[in-house]
Amino acid sequence: MKVVRSIAEVRQQVKQLRQQRSQGGGDAVVGLVPTMGFLHDGHASLMRRAKQTSDIVVISIFVNPIQFGPNEDFERYPRDEQRDLALAEREGVDIVFMPTVEDMYPAPTKTHVTVAELTDTLCGASRPGHFDGVSTVVTKLFNIVKPDEAFFGAKDAQQVAVIKQMVIDLNMDINVIACPIVREVDGLALSSRNVYLSAEEREQALVLSRSLEMIKQRVIEQPDLTAGDIRSMLRSEIGTSSIAVIDYAEIMTFPQLEAMEDRTVVRDVAGEVIVALAVKFGKTRLIDNAIFSPSELPQTVVHA
Repeated sequence: MKVVRSIAEVRQQVKQLRQQRSQGGGDAVVGLVPTMGFLHDGHASLMRRAKQTSDIVVISIFVNPIQFGPNEDFERYPRDEQRDLALAEREGVDIVFMPTVEDMYPAPTKTHVTVAELTDTLCGASRPGHFDGVSTVVTKLFNIVKPDEAFFGAKDAQQVAVIKQMVIDLNMDINVIACPIVREVDGLALSSRNVYLSAEEREQALVLSRSLEMIKQRVIEQPDLTAGDIRSMLRSEIGTSSIAVIDYAEIMTFPQLEAMEDRTVVRDVAGEVIVALAVKFGKTRLIDNAIFSPSELPQTVVHA
């Protein structure tokens, strides 16, 4: 495994490996897993998925300052380089790209990549400028590494929708692959920010996955359930936690991220929907979601 810290060197290493591993006249496939480090099993699942279809697996570890707001946790975001490198090596990664802020932004950037509409809601509404920072740094990573495939976790579903739209709109020849959410045995979605949680906060945070499972079951049991009903149920269930502070608890179309009117019967929606949550426990803001096709859920069987 090569650990690379400069843009020039990672370009050289990817080019060299691509030449070495190309066979039969075809180019080797390069897969990129962009991360902010403090890696966990969720990140490892992305690396394993990349290895299934890519000849070369590159991960980036970079805490991107321009996607953090002025009162967010950039300075205290968890970092552990040795642990990250050990996990990457265990998963068979070929190249770890670990640039500094000075490498990525040698001067204040005057160019930002903005994806309109998809970023106006959910995390985009509560974290202004966040997705401009995400789409800008991902564009830079795509231009530096030149991957054929890029792998993102579905826990950040809005991010996946934004990156896919960016790739389409800018004619980037990259296949963006969303990988399933990885959870602890008790249901908590893996996140680098989980390390911030106290024992009580972590226990209370289980209300997120519990709420999502409850909603999917209710949609099966109640064919006339509306989007308004779901919003109310989510808030009621999350409210059973004495310390939970809701940022949003929403149901929308996916990947369009269009609002659904309260009176819309969810089972009548032909495509996919996302039930998305952002909730603070103490000082830690966690997100979670469930994406499904309501019309394809099993029908409730009524026995006489």
